[in-house]
Amino acid sequence: MLETQRERVPLDDGGELDTGLAFLSFGRACVLKKVAGLDEEQLRRRLVVSDTTLLGLVQHLTAAEHYWFAYTLGGDPRYADVDFDMVVSPDRSADEIVAAYRAAIDESDAHIRAAAGPDARTAQPVGDEPRTLRWVLAHMTGETVRHAGHADILRELIDGVTGR
Repeated sequence: MLETQRERVPLDDGGELDTGLAFLSFGRACVLKKVAGLDEEQLRRRLVVSDTTLLGLVQHLTAAEHYWFAYTLGGDPRYADVDFDMVVSPDRSADEIVAAYRAAIDESDAHIRAAAGPDARTAQPVGDEPRTLRWVLAHMTGETVRHAGHADILRELIDGVTGR
């Protein structure tokens, strides 16, 4: 099957922070691409034994953005106890979930840009000690691209659309 959503990986290589943010942004864009053009039923469709759905992945990644960038990096106590659940309430629309993810990305990027570079330490410890922005970027890039892969498989099962 031909890949219908394929795009080139970032070629940004102008510095550690530029490169790190480019790859995180690429992963985020891949997730958003997987939910584009689908209706509510398709986005909520459960195709695997777990509760994982396309919309649930977006909700989960929104919580991760808030937790890792707003709380852990930035120290915002509002996000200390986010819910990482993938079960989406029927009261929340797909548009609302996707808009919340986009807003969380914007907020995360503001925290990243406000930091004093990749060596900046997190406001909250990870384990027993603060980590660097570099570590948080690497962690969130891994988390995001892992779930983008899940989303790619779910999207292919829904309508045959493939590609990163």
